[in-house]
Amino acid sequence: MEMLKKENLLMNLPKADREDVIRRCGRMLVDSGYATEHYIEGMIKRDNSFTTCIGNHIALPHGEEAYKVDIISTGIVALAFPEGIDWQGTPVYLVIGIAAKGDEHLDIMGNVVDKLETGDDVKKLVREGTVDDMYKMLCGEPS
Repeated sequence: MEMLKKENLLMNLPKADREDVIRRCGRMLVDSGYATEHYIEGMIKRDNSFTTCIGNHIALPHGEEAYKVDIISTGIVALAFPEGIDWQGTPVYLVIGIAAKGDEHLDIMGNVVDKLETGDDVKKLVREGTVDDMYKMLCGEPS
């Protein structure tokens, strides 16, 4: 199963509540066959115990270690919020939900760090980019 599908990249989403966004990411991971329903609760618990906001207006919600058993295969979903959302006091524009079996997701996360070095890079992608732009960035392709 491919880890990243274009249909799991959503652009131009309206403002939403942080927990609702985490649940939406989890639902997309479940619906795509990457994780079981139980994994969604692990994602909420993880963010409530230690924020998954990593800076540069990006959040990477994923499940706590105990919920790794609920991962079927590695998958990633991405949601873009041009107006930003409040992530425990920090504005976030790009949310990348992760269900990772092993280290397979690290290349994609490396691409995120390499391509989106500043908050301005993130805002530009979210506000001006397309699903294809997002896909290329996550896959490490030149834009």
